[in-house]
Amino acid sequence: MRTKFVPVKASVADLVGHEYCDAVRRGADVFQLGFLAEHLNERVEFFPESMYARLVAMLSEVGTVVARGLAVSAGGAGTDKFVAATKTGQAPLTGFGFFRVGEDGRLYLATKSEHYHIPLGHRFPGFTLIDRARAGGVLQATHNNTRGHITRALESELIRSANGLDSAGALPPAETRTPGVLNRVLNLETGSLAGEAALKLLLARFHRIQTDGPAPKYAGKVPVLVVMADVGGGSGANYHGTTMLAQVARGMWPEMRSGLDGSGVVRVRAVRPNNLSDLEAVFADVATSPDARVAGFLHEIVLMNYGARLLTPEFLRAAYVLCEEHDVPVLADEIQCGVWARRLFLHLDYGLKPSMVAVGKGFPGGEYCASKLIFSGDLDVLPQFGALVTNGQEELASLAYLITMRWARENGDVTAKVGEYFQERLRDFAAKRRGTVSEVHGWGHLAGLHFIDMEKAKAFAAGCVDRGLDVSVQAYKSEVPPAALMKLPLIAGYEVVDTVVETLAGVAN
Repeated sequence: MRTKFVPVKASVADLVGHEYCDAVRRGADVFQLGFLAEHLNERVEFFPESMYARLVAMLSEVGTVVARGLAVSAGGAGTDKFVAATKTGQAPLTGFGFFRVGEDGRLYLATKSEHYHIPLGHRFPGFTLIDRARAGGVLQATHNNTRGHITRALESELIRSANGLDSAGALPPAETRTPGVLNRVLNLETGSLAGEAALKLLLARFHRIQTDGPAPKYAGKVPVLVVMADVGGGSGANYHGTTMLAQVARGMWPEMRSGLDGSGVVRVRAVRPNNLSDLEAVFADVATSPDARVAGFLHEIVLMNYGARLLTPEFLRAAYVLCEEHDVPVLADEIQCGVWARRLFLHLDYGLKPSMVAVGKGFPGGEYCASKLIFSGDLDVLPQFGALVTNGQEELASLAYLITMRWARENGDVTAKVGEYFQERLRDFAAKRRGTVSEVHGWGHLAGLHFIDMEKAKAFAAGCVDRGLDVSVQAYKSEVPPAALMKLPLIAGYEVVDTVVETLAGVAN
């Protein structure tokens, strides 16, 4: 089956406005440094058909040695755990599209989008607009009180997209503080910081942020955070970053969690995936405690850190109704599925109206570290330094977002069909191997093949890597199911799906 992506062609000016680019040119002229203002108006073909054809022609070489590798590689100074996990042969020398040439000289297929964050592959031609913007005089560094035009334009585009509005739709007014109407953006750097910002917004309804601040809405109550549990009821299935409280929420630092639970500062409760009875029981239990209140419900939609298990629309819709009835804000953490969705945000396909949406990873296309927390005005209570990062609103990083969003949105229908095809082929593959593969989980390009035991999963993943497929198993986490994880780039069409599944079959046989 031949993939036909929708051609996208645009200039920097097309994305951020011709008036802005004219103003940049006038400012750059002051310095007489020869800035190439014409670059801002040069249109670029984002993903030429010829590039995809060239990539498809190389699929037969996946797993083979295509270049002389690096004979002597730097030792580095990593921690014990990182050194033990490092595979220098797979480390990149260079890459193109959905391919990477490792230090061992072999051609690898980025079956996991490197680490889930390059939806458009390596050296995506659309990102040459970043070079053109820099050559035309656009700066990168700004700060919170000097957020540039491109970053502010991106904020508006994120609000429009996250609310499911088309390009002609009016943005929600800035003064609106209706729960569920997204009209605020915090510019951050990593997904962990976006998750931490969300936790701060929830806790600010219970604890004062500063000594001179007003009394919070639920002052005197103990906030109870509700997160996703594993199927056994433990907290290992949720993942909202690596900051301290987010780690506590997923079961790390057990003594600290025990201490917090009894301290009156914060409590954490976990509910099993797609188990509404669990969630209702937590709400009922908290209601019997006069000093506590559910503070927030935090969820991903595809639990990539728990074997790519998918939360169902039925469960989440019922959960949102329950939370609305009890004035409980909801965080939809779309760090994993954002951009990979047909309309960029999977919560739209589910018909959900979250209070907060965390995005990052794929949105800047692997070009920059840049995350965002999109939220409703009723939660806008933090002081300026409440969730502040120095580099969170860099202009070229914001441009990378706009480039990624333009191509992904234009090709949403195409990539949705490819994702459905991937899932169908994986189910067919698994059905023929019931003695080894127990289930297929995931959605679209995001997938987890569940095995009957961890050793079989690890051996399978190792066999995939030997054949050039970047497939991993979370063997370092005892509470996760034995699953081989994949997340194909959006530029991977039907031809790539066929190559991946045929290779999987070869490994399994």
